[in-house]
Amino acid sequence: MMMMSDGALSQAEIDALLAGVDSSSGGSAPAAVATAPGGSTDPEQLSLQSFLSSTVGAQSSNLSMMTGATVSLSEPKVSFSGRDNLLSQLPDTVTVVKADFTSGFPGEHLFVLSEECAKAIASLMNKEENIELDEMAMSVIGEVVSQMVGHQITALTDKTGNKSIASASPEAANVPKGVAALPGGSFSTAVYDVDLGDGINYEIWEVFGSKVSSEIAKALISASTPQAASSGKGTGAAPGMNMGGMQMPMGMGGMQMPMGMGGMQMPMGMMGGGMPNMGAANVQAVQFPNLMQPMGGTMESGNISLIMDVFMEMTVELGRTKKLIKEILSMGEGTIIELDKLAGEPVDILVNHKLIAKGEVVVIDENFGVRVTEIVSPMERMNDMS
Repeated sequence: MMMMSDGALSQAEIDALLAGVDSSSGGSAPAAVATAPGGSTDPEQLSLQSFLSSTVGAQSSNLSMMTGATVSLSEPKVSFSGRDNLLSQLPDTVTVVKADFTSGFPGEHLFVLSEECAKAIASLMNKEENIELDEMAMSVIGEVVSQMVGHQITALTDKTGNKSIASASPEAANVPKGVAALPGGSFSTAVYDVDLGDGINYEIWEVFGSKVSSEIAKALISASTPQAASSGKGTGAAPGMNMGGMQMPMGMGGMQMPMGMGGMQMPMGMMGGGMPNMGAANVQAVQFPNLMQPMGGTMESGNISLIMDVFMEMTVELGRTKKLIKEILSMGEGTIIELDKLAGEPVDILVNHKLIAKGEVVVIDENFGVRVTEIVSPMERMNDMS
């Protein structure tokens, strides 16, 4: 006999409704999956989530090595999102790091961190507590994201075979969430839980423009789809060898194919008398040229020569300082600006805004120049940031 309800929902029914499961079905709630608008499972989102999940182990190791802490990055939750939906999840102030893909899968790509997460990472990198998110801290956050994107590009290249993937140098800014430069329309969002070894759970949002996520997912799906066998496809014939347009199934009676020999014997009567006598086909072994690298040359030198005529922006930085807006507005002719460099201290030489060397200012035929006094190695650059 059916029991009549008094109109109130039980706690079990409330929990089932919140989980999106009918309590009368007796089934358990399904695992969270990437869903498209309307609740349908989307293969592109699932493919992107699977790829990003495969990188978290290496990403955690890289972050641990850079920060000196035991960093743990969770597998991300990937979903479709829009600006209003994402802003509702973010704290009031966020650190946004733009790292758009410039080739391979060109389009918008960025990371969003809470202000607390950005400060924690910058503090670990600089070995400094209670750090302020100034220009130096933003540079450090940008370097962290650069390493993460670099690993993603390497993994994408391995999985898709696309060797043209590249991204712009990350640009970090700490801003109110309302002015964050998010993609327009619908986009894909991956949410990571991050443990920096301090027992506090942080979140990092990775945002892909709709075009970028779609192209990446399609490439991943295409790379994972097995190719159909070309022999016998659509002909109804058994798989075998095709010689001169004639299908010859493998394993036919009388067919002899000695291994390691340069000839192939096909005796008369192999196909019940329906095949003319071909005699002994003498197949010569193919001779390949020696592919050894010539003495005095390397593969790296051959590749680097391809970009020798590419221009890069080189900048010499005398020094920096920070001023209040009212001080900047009050500047006029004759105003002296004090920089953070001491007199006689080497100036910084940057290529594409990355420090590569230091030098001293000289004058050459009434023009300023710089004499290089020190080359900064990548390892020294990382040590300077830490």
